[in-house]
Amino acid sequence: MPPNTHACTTLINTARGLVKTNGERLHGSSSRIIKSDVSSDLSPELRIAMEPVLASIKALTGQIKEYNRKIIELGKTSYPEVALLTQVHGVGPLVALTFILTLEDPQRFDKSRDAGCYIGLQPARRNSGNSQPQLHITKEGDPYLRSLLVESANHILGPFGADSDLRRWGLALASRGAGLGRKRAIVGVARKLAVVLHHLWVTGEVYRPLHQASLGTGAVAA
Repeated sequence: MPPNTHACTTLINTARGLVKTNGERLHGSSSRIIKSDVSSDLSPELRIAMEPVLASIKALTGQIKEYNRKIIELGKTSYPEVALLTQVHGVGPLVALTFILTLEDPQRFDKSRDAGCYIGLQPARRNSGNSQPQLHITKEGDPYLRSLLVESANHILGPFGADSDLRRWGLALASRGAGLGRKRAIVGVARKLAVVLHHLWVTGEVYRPLHQASLGTGAVAA
């Protein structure tokens, strides 16, 4: 997450907390706090106290929009491969451009599945006699790209995620193992997303979100 985006999110959460502490609430989504005058929800005293925080949120939002505009323009003018990767719902220009700039050369991997390992999303394993228990992910590679892919996976599995093989696989995994199932699903989808993005980058194919479903296999290549 870019620093300005993180700062804006922190301010929004701070604003909600401060208002709640005073027995009031900021109603609606974070986008409403950014786009509209939510101070009308507050008492006159609290409205005055919150004005600097709300003004900072709006200022940061303006900066974020400008950065996003520049990222989109950079993708169009210098990195046309971005268009291939953003075919995947939940992958924006920032994620696509970071993926391309971090991996640098799509031919550095013999197989697309190696991209997930390179980014550090592959679970480590420990050999113990006849068993090979799965451990936490290795977290090798670039942590920023890894965090962006995890964010994209969260979106894919979230309420606004489009129907796709990735989403169906992730939701099935999330349904197992209670709370841990959801966490594993997010990491698993992030890893498989890296594989899909690398494959699209190498082949230039048109992305088919329900390719496996159309074949009746229900599986997603890891």
